[in-house]
Amino acid sequence: MKSTDKKIFFLVAMPRTGNTLFASLMNQNPNVAVTANSITLEIMKDLYLLKTTDVFQNYPDHRSLDNVMDMVFDTYYKDWPQEYIIDRGPVTTPGNFMLMKKHFKQPIKCVVLLRDLIDVVASWIKYSIKNPNNFIRNNTKNIDEALHKLMLDDSQIPKDLKALQFLLKPENRHMACFIHYDELISDTKGALNKVYKFLDIPYFEHDLNNLSQFKVNGLSYDDRILGDNIHTIRTNGIYKEDNPYKKLIPQWFINKYGHIKF
Repeated sequence: MKSTDKKIFFLVAMPRTGNTLFASLMNQNPNVAVTANSITLEIMKDLYLLKTTDVFQNYPDHRSLDNVMDMVFDTYYKDWPQEYIIDRGPVTTPGNFMLMKKHFKQPIKCVVLLRDLIDVVASWIKYSIKNPNNFIRNNTKNIDEALHKLMLDDSQIPKDLKALQFLLKPENRHMACFIHYDELISDTKGALNKVYKFLDIPYFEHDLNNLSQFKVNGLSYDDRILGDNIHTIRTNGIYKEDNPYKKLIPQWFINKYGHIKF
C-alpha cells in the first residue's frame, strides 16, 4: 500500500546548469517542491547493499527488504505538504535505474537541464575563484588538480553525465523534458511552461523579477559544508553574465572533454 498519493518526478543535471535557479522558481508554486541535492537514491543504494552482508545472506529475506525499498520515496516525502515533488538526483545512472525500475511505483519522468561541459567548468572556475572556501579547492593545489578531482568517476559531474547519456538515447527520450541553460535564462517562462506540460501539472504564474534564495519547507542549504555561496542565485532578475574565466580552462581539459556538448 502506498503511504502517499504524491506525484514524484526527478531533476537530472550537472552542477552549474541552473539547478538552484530552476528550483527557486518552481518552489514559488506552493503545490510543487523541487528538492535540494537529494539523499533518496543513496538510501535505495544503501538498502540494496544490505543484501551483500553476512547477516542478510545468513537469512536472505528478499521480500521483506524489497518491501522497505518499495516505500522509500513515499515514506521520505510523506509529510511534505506539496502534491508534486521533483527529486534532484542522477536517477538514470545504470545502478540507480536498475533499482528504480524494480522499486519505484510511478512512471519515471525527468526534467533535464543541459549545458555544455566547458561552460559548466567555466562557471565552476568563476565560482571557485570568487569563493575559494569550497570543498574541492580546499583539498587541491591548483585549477588543474581541482579539475582532475571534478572528473573522477565517483564525482558528481561524471555521475550526472551517465544519467544524461541514458536519457539522450532515442529510446529513452520520452522520459525527459530537456531544457538548455540558455533557454532557461533567455525564455524562462517558455521553459517553465514546457516543464508544466510535460509533468502534467497545473500552470502557475511565476515572478521572474523578484527571486528568493533556495528554500523548501523552511529549510535552506548550509553552504558552510560544501562551499560559500555555492547555491546562491541572483535575486534581481534572470540574465546571463559574460564569463572571462573560460580562458583559464587548461588545454588538456578542452582536448579531453570539449566534445561534450548539448
